[in-house]
Amino acid sequence: MAIISVTSTSVAVNPLKQSQTVGAVLAFLGLKGIMPLLHGSQGCTALTKAVLVQHFRQAIPLSSTAMTEVATILGGEERVEQAILTLVQRSKPEIIGLCSTGLVETRGDDMGRFVKEIRHRHPELDYLPIVLVSTPDFKGTLQDGFAGAVESMVREIPQKSSKQDACHTQITILASSAFTPGDVQEIKEIVTSFGLVPIVVPDLSGVVDSHIEDSSSAITANGTNAAQLRSIGSSVFTLALGDSMRGAAQILENRFNIPYEVFGELTGLLAVDKFLQALADISGVSVPQKYRRQRLQLQHVMLENHFYFGCKRVALALEPDLLWSTVSFLRSLGVEIHAAVTTTRFPLLEKLPINSITIGDLEDFEQLAVGSDLLITNSHGVAIAQRLKIPLYRQGIPIFDRLDHGQFTKIGYRGTMQLLFDLGNLFLEQETKLKH
Repeated sequence: MAIISVTSTSVAVNPLKQSQTVGAVLAFLGLKGIMPLLHGSQGCTALTKAVLVQHFRQAIPLSSTAMTEVATILGGEERVEQAILTLVQRSKPEIIGLCSTGLVETRGDDMGRFVKEIRHRHPELDYLPIVLVSTPDFKGTLQDGFAGAVESMVREIPQKSSKQDACHTQITILASSAFTPGDVQEIKEIVTSFGLVPIVVPDLSGVVDSHIEDSSSAITANGTNAAQLRSIGSSVFTLALGDSMRGAAQILENRFNIPYEVFGELTGLLAVDKFLQALADISGVSVPQKYRRQRLQLQHVMLENHFYFGCKRVALALEPDLLWSTVSFLRSLGVEIHAAVTTTRFPLLEKLPINSITIGDLEDFEQLAVGSDLLITNSHGVAIAQRLKIPLYRQGIPIFDRLDHGQFTKIGYRGTMQLLFDLGNLFLEQETKLKH
């Protein structure tokens, strides 16, 4: 059992966590034809957009109610209504993702009432799903906002269906913020190879190439569409990838009586074995030969290269889901977790087989990481790595100084091999420098 400690500083000098609004907007980018709308000031929207544009290196659709001082005092309902009507007229979205911000949450705007009264005054909007999620940036993290958005999606949009409408090959996949667009694409390919029809919520696999579809569109060009979201009630099973997706899976179970299983990680030999066995059990199809071959390749790679990892000390600063997955994989290679820093208290973390986890920022990470052989965090850790003279492996959000992170895959047998090679090469390079 890991001991969870919380830093007592009153200010974050070098923040690690991103706000809930960044996480919610990231989740909305996995829905086709959506326009995320932030109810707050233009500054809140600009900061959220800056992080995602920097991370994905492309335009991100995002709108704002642009609250002013006067609107903040008098109330924001009129601003929300005006923004929705303007978006419908100009952008013609298929879905609107409405997020609150710290400004309006502090004021106490009743967002649920706003949406209900706007719908009452404008029955012509009955066709348009409006997914409301509370994302105050004075509490919670990116992972919380992402999970909250997914829970709102599965609570509001899916419709009940009769047993005759049930699709015996359709499954719902809830993918957490720990998975890259490349990861999601690999997950879809694995599931499809078992003869199953996956509906991924949210489907981020098309985010990195949305410009290929329509570079001039003001709304998202790829992702899970509204019709697919409505059909989720017909799925026979839910796979929740990342423990933060457990709440959304439970909502689907309560609403539609759909069983679910949670997978904390899809990286590493045993983790992938468990996932493929679950797919085989659901589909009644044996594991395809190509994955059996990839498993043998991974076993060989782990056996041949294990001495590069044994007793290496690694320090990590990641969101809880990604921290769990990465630590589990590193421990399977014989790596010692020298320090682990995360953004928020999460029940699952106490079960990690390491001594302690610190809830803090990158300043805490820098102090705890002294003496490590490798650092793993986002691109804000570059300066820390330079000061400590320790190599850095980039994971999480944002990553703005590498070109391939969106397509990068760390899941499945192939993704596990790639991650193993990437980390092993950093250790090998460091050893070579020390010899010279």
